[in-house]
Amino acid sequence: MSKDPAPRSAGQAPALAIDGHVATLTLRRPAVANRLAAADLPVLRAHVDAVNRAEGVLVLLLRAEGRHFCSGFDIADMAASQAEGAGFGDMVDALEDCRAVTVAAVQGGVYGGATDIALACDFRVGSEAAQMFMPAARLGLHFYESGLRRYVERLGLDTAKRLFLTGETLDARAMREIGFLTHLVTPEALEGAVQALVAQLAGMAPLALLGMKRHLNRIARGTLPEGAVREATLRTLASDDLREGQLAWKEKRPARFTGR
Repeated sequence: MSKDPAPRSAGQAPALAIDGHVATLTLRRPAVANRLAAADLPVLRAHVDAVNRAEGVLVLLLRAEGRHFCSGFDIADMAASQAEGAGFGDMVDALEDCRAVTVAAVQGGVYGGATDIALACDFRVGSEAAQMFMPAARLGLHFYESGLRRYVERLGLDTAKRLFLTGETLDARAMREIGFLTHLVTPEALEGAVQALVAQLAGMAPLALLGMKRHLNRIARGTLPEGAVREATLRTLASDDLREGQLAWKEKRPARFTGR
């Protein structure tokens, strides 16, 4: 029997770096297509928690080293992905609920549970080299509830059934057509497109940007509290940022927002 050419834990744990308004979370196991192990789940949760605590961070960029974005969870340890309150789905839910606006840079393959990680992000910028598939039915695994919900919310019921029940592989163009990718560019243009989007988001007014991200997700899930949007709207009406935004618009210059 041949040996696995790369150990299951090849590479390093996911890393977080914060630079001003932007945090970057990097998957660092390229030798195994950035496959996630059980030990990576609390690390990813801790990184998202750190971003939530960093009030100045407006954008979280999720990226990966090597040819592939992520090949999902280690199938040899699948039971560990379902730990109550600390499983794979709980980690992805935390990413979806991240305070900052999230951007996934999808340079290559995104497989299995990693497709849900990408769907949990607000934007998914993909290279023409990207491809995806969901092998749950092929493996005999019933996917977790919040992951099924995200697929239906973002891609629609028919597309969710197509991907979950057939295990079909989609190329980058098809990923864009179904809405999995929000942007599609050539491999050479990926870095520039990602950085341009991140800079655009980081230049927005924090109260409006983060409030609308949160409330749009709540509307999609049907969990919007009564009066929440009105409260957020009134807060922005009284903000320094709205006054600065109006003045900058009038003076035809970039606004200098403070989040107040």
